[in-house]
Amino acid sequence: STGSMLRILHGSDLQMGRPFRPRAAKALRQLAFELDPNLIVISGDLTQRAKVHEFQAAWKLLEELPQVPIVVTPGNHDVPLYRFWERLLVPYRSWNRTIPHELDSVTVVPGATVVALNSASPWRAIVGGRLTQAQLRFARQSFDNESTDGIRVLVTHHHFVCKSAGGGGRPIPDAQLILKQIEEMDVDVVLSGHLHRTQVAMSRDVLPGESSGIPLITAGTATSRRGRGEERDINTVNVLDVMEHQIRVTPHLLENNEQAFEALDAISVMRRPMPNSSLSLPGHMVSEERA
Repeated sequence: STGSMLRILHGSDLQMGRPFRPRAAKALRQLAFELDPNLIVISGDLTQRAKVHEFQAAWKLLEELPQVPIVVTPGNHDVPLYRFWERLLVPYRSWNRTIPHELDSVTVVPGATVVALNSASPWRAIVGGRLTQAQLRFARQSFDNESTDGIRVLVTHHHFVCKSAGGGGRPIPDAQLILKQIEEMDVDVVLSGHLHRTQVAMSRDVLPGESSGIPLITAGTATSRRGRGEERDINTVNVLDVMEHQIRVTPHLLENNEQAFEALDAISVMRRPMPNSSLSLPGHMVSEERA
C-alpha cells in the first residue's frame, strides 16, 4: 500500500551491558513485528564491553526479532577496551564465539545487496574507527558480483559526516576519499550508527559533485541509556522504505517513560537514477557493462 519495494528496519548501538534498557528492547521487538521489514540492519555496538555474556544476550535479543535476514556489523565497543592483551591479540574473540556473522559480510535479499564493513579499529583508533582499501575492494567486488537490479546498501558502524554539535566524535578518517569510492560503486544508501542520535545527511555535505549524492543515514541508540544531543535519554531506530525514485526514512522514537516506539515525520531522499535508465549520467555509463 505504501508503494514500498523494500522495507529495512535499521537500529544501532544496542550497548548490551550496563547502559542497556530492557524496556527499549521489548519495544524494539514489538515494533519489528508491527513493521514487518524485509531486512533488519544493526550497525554496531551490540555490547558495551565486548564480553561473551553481553554478546550472548545481544544475540538472544536479535533472535527474538522477526525471522528475516539480519545484517550486523561490529562497533568500537565490540572490541575490548580495557583488556589490553585480548585487544592486541584476539580483539574479535568474543564476537567470533557468539555472533554467527562475518566481520565483513555480504547479504543478498530480493531487491537489495547489502555489504557490511567492520569499521572498528582495535589497534589504531579505538573510538574513531577506520576502513581499509582491502575492505573497500571487498565491497566493490561484492556489489559487482550481484546483478544490478535492486539497491546497494553499505553498512558501517562509524559515520562519515557529523552535522550538529552534541558529541559523537569525529567522522571516519579519510571520509571524503572513501565516500568518493562509495559513490563510484553506485551505492544507494549508507547506514551507520555511533553518533547515538538520528542523522540524515548526504555525501554532498562532505564531497562536492554533480549529482545529489548518496544518503548517509545514521540511527541513534536502539536500546541504551546513552542517547546524545537532542536524543539524550531517548531511543530511536529508523525505518527505510525503498521506493522507485526515493527512499523514505521514518525515524521512530521511544520517549523516556513510554512503552512503544512512535513514528516521527518521514524524511524522503532521492534515489540515484538507475544505471540503465534514460536519466543515466554520462559518468554512469561504465556500469552498464555489468548488466
